[in-house]
Amino acid sequence: MTSSADTQRDSDARLRELMARGFQFMQSTDSRGELRALVGVRGHDNVIDVVRLESEDHVTATRMPSYEENVFEPSTTWWHSSGQVCDVIDRLLELPDDHTPGSLLVAAGL
Repeated sequence: MTSSADTQRDSDARLRELMARGFQFMQSTDSRGELRALVGVRGHDNVIDVVRLESEDHVTATRMPSYEENVFEPSTTWWHSSGQVCDVIDRLLELPDDHTPGSLLVAAGL
């Protein structure tokens, strides 16, 4: 059985891996200034990855096209996952780190 301290260490290591990959994090607060979520965003190649951590058990991650105007409420997503912090971050880290396969050829008209 995994303890809360183990989960904390595991999630900290995963967050450090996201930062090493270029995720920039910001805090989302409510009108009283209370922390609602920690949000990480990374744009690369032709995609934007967003991870939103509200608690250890409520995390969402999304990959969307780079032309999305609102990364917090995208109209188009290419991948989405939600669940517990370590599970969701692991799935996000498993995604190919480069562009969506074949998309640069389409953009180039090939």
